[in-house]
Amino acid sequence: MNKSDYKPRIIDRKVKEYLSVFGAICIEGPKWCGKTWTSSYHCKSEIMIGNPDGNFQNRKLAELSPSLVLDGETPRLIDEWQEVPSLWDAVRHKVDQKKENGQYILTGSATPNHKGIMHSGAGRIARLRMRPMSLYESGDSSGKVSLKALCNGNLTPVMTNEVDLKKITELIYRGGWPGNIDTPIDKAGLLPGEYLKAVIEDDVYRIDGIKRDVSKMNLLLRSLARNESTTVTNKTLQRDVKAIDDEDIDTDTIADYLDIFTRLFLLENQPPFASNIRSSVRLKQAEKRHFVDPSLACALLKATPNRLINDLETLGFLFEALCERDLRIYAESFDAELYHYQDYKNREIDAVIELEDGRWCAFEIKLGANQIDEAAKNLIKLKNSIEAENGVAPSVLCVICGLSNAAYMREDGVFVVPITALKD
Repeated sequence: MNKSDYKPRIIDRKVKEYLSVFGAICIEGPKWCGKTWTSSYHCKSEIMIGNPDGNFQNRKLAELSPSLVLDGETPRLIDEWQEVPSLWDAVRHKVDQKKENGQYILTGSATPNHKGIMHSGAGRIARLRMRPMSLYESGDSSGKVSLKALCNGNLTPVMTNEVDLKKITELIYRGGWPGNIDTPIDKAGLLPGEYLKAVIEDDVYRIDGIKRDVSKMNLLLRSLARNESTTVTNKTLQRDVKAIDDEDIDTDTIADYLDIFTRLFLLENQPPFASNIRSSVRLKQAEKRHFVDPSLACALLKATPNRLINDLETLGFLFEALCERDLRIYAESFDAELYHYQDYKNREIDAVIELEDGRWCAFEIKLGANQIDEAAKNLIKLKNSIEAENGVAPSVLCVICGLSNAAYMREDGVFVVPITALKD
């Protein structure tokens, strides 16, 4: 690759850090999110296992002699290693032999069955998760506000770019796929649509060789799209398919399909906040449903920017998904974790970021600036309730919004930050 053409990614710092500590790293994530491009930028030699040239000559060579394809200047990239699972053990063995850091970069767009993989690779092969581009990476956020600084209570008030509703819907519809960043908006829906088709018609079968009902997989995916950014159960998904599509699908099949979609990095749910807040409040343990990128939900719902503008409820859920995708990317860059909060007193927080030292920050996500006051009041009310119950309250309260032109702290201490001004 011509490294001068490389568009920097937030994960770059982690790649460098991990290569200096571990013998090998494995960068995992959905297809087309930029794993190969990023890995190629950091490597000095490479082999593409999925390359179809020569009737998949590289794959055949790896199957015949895994150790042979490992030879090359290091760090050496082994792209789509899961096509030949025995490569995992071969890399682990090579790392043990040479006892040097930064030898290999593996990439994978699916988590294979463990059959044939003898060792976990713990201590030798570190895993990194990569996702589609955040708004900051794609150039759609000014990056005037650092999430890391914000989570430590630091924010310099600043005016940000004006963003209208049409632009927000286009960012959701286009998604964070590197290959889609410069695509005209009227063509931007093609890529996520083809991505879903490739997953259903090819990748699902290749992951374990089991044929599944394509029609029912599509029904489930559409139901997930209708329930994006919610905590619906598998049984609710089953009822949704029956009510909307007039088809039956049993809960065991739903669980199987959800597992496959997760292993293909198609889904990335938001776990519940499980930290001990030392209060009497019982927290619900339901995950919030998410596709790895909101553009996939748009493709399944056939939700164009114009249709989204005329359906503000759906737009609100998809905007939340966009923000939580970015918050996760930014938070993980400084070893923080993204959760959501929901308790049995019907109190909710859209996003929770827990820092390494145990502090946590509460975020409400609102599309319109007219919703900021109510969101701030809810955050303060929740903080006061937790303190009254002798719990550990959030150290930072913030409203992430879409249609605001400034980042600032309100008189009540709640921060307000446009998603198009945020970075890691």
